[in-house]
Amino acid sequence: MATTDRYPRQATTPALAHALSAAERGLAVIPLSRTKLPALRSPHHDDPTAPPCHGECGRPGHGVYDAGTDPARIRELFAAAPWSTGYGIACGLPPHHLIGVDLDTKSGTDSTTALRELALRHLFTIPPTVVVLTPSGGRHLWLTGPPDVVVPNSAGRLAPGIDIRGAGGYLVGPGSRTDHGVYATAPGTAHLVPAPCPRALLRLLLPPPRITSPREGGAHGRGLVQFVLAAHRGQRNTRLYWAACRAYEDGIGDALSDALVDAAVRTGLTPREARSTLSSAARMTHLHGPAPRPVLPHPHPDPDKPQ
Repeated sequence: MATTDRYPRQATTPALAHALSAAERGLAVIPLSRTKLPALRSPHHDDPTAPPCHGECGRPGHGVYDAGTDPARIRELFAAAPWSTGYGIACGLPPHHLIGVDLDTKSGTDSTTALRELALRHLFTIPPTVVVLTPSGGRHLWLTGPPDVVVPNSAGRLAPGIDIRGAGGYLVGPGSRTDHGVYATAPGTAHLVPAPCPRALLRLLLPPPRITSPREGGAHGRGLVQFVLAAHRGQRNTRLYWAACRAYEDGIGDALSDALVDAAVRTGLTPREARSTLSSAARMTHLHGPAPRPVLPHPHPDPDKPQ
């Protein structure tokens, strides 16, 4: 960014004041226009031949990639866009790794009921957390994710009317003014911090593991991944270890490791636990060679700890 001499130090507007307050809590922000879009246009807008840029050029105007928590930088961004009436909060960034669950009310969808049905079906509850009310009557639920898990953006994939704001996305911050009204924190939630996303919900937010390369085991590799995905609590680590042993015995362990870890994370293990189990399976296979093929493990108590 240029120095503050490039932009006169402007009086603090309501949008800037809200943005600075959010930044004090570790939330990376950018200025938004009344249309909820980033207020600054891309500096490459008039150059169709320009290569993709996420701010490497040093100029503002790269949307969520401009987001930061430094007050001087934030003031520069708002000085460059004095028409800003709101601010966006970037998702997926440390320290909060924010995940936004957008419960929409447009098109007659009942997103609140849809989320409740998902919670009942997959056995999770939304903990007390920050809730932002939108001008259209919807709600944004603020949750946090693990630092080593990337949650993608999605629209309606979880259920009709439920959009997810993850890495590369942003949420309209409370206090922002738009053409349709003001975003405001729901009563009783302003003092809260974003709560951790329930593991069962986090699994639903992640894309399914994909195995497309022949070197990743083809149908056999897909079968091992599906075997891990079918694990219930009490089986997760056992199924992962069994599948990893089979993969390493067949020479596809290294190629299949990422897909197996992704599958294990979707069942509730942490990436660290899953990779530890894969390492144990690799060591065991390399030390003792292929073992007799047992029948698939049946459900039984399992502390879900790495071998």
